[in-house]
Amino acid sequence: MRIRVVDIPEMLAGGASEDEILADFPDLERDDIRAALAYAVTQLGHPVVAAAE
Repeated sequence: MRIRVVDIPEMLAGGASEDEILADFPDLERDDIRAALAYAVTQLGHPVVAAAE
């Protein structure tokens, strides 16, 4: 499959529906979209640790 995980939330944020994404990427499944969103949420929750100077 040639789609990056980050592409899915970007398409949704850009106004594409799940059905449109699935039509454009026939190998993709609805669970793949949900998994990409779940992954994005975990990445947003990671704290940024600044190095001590």
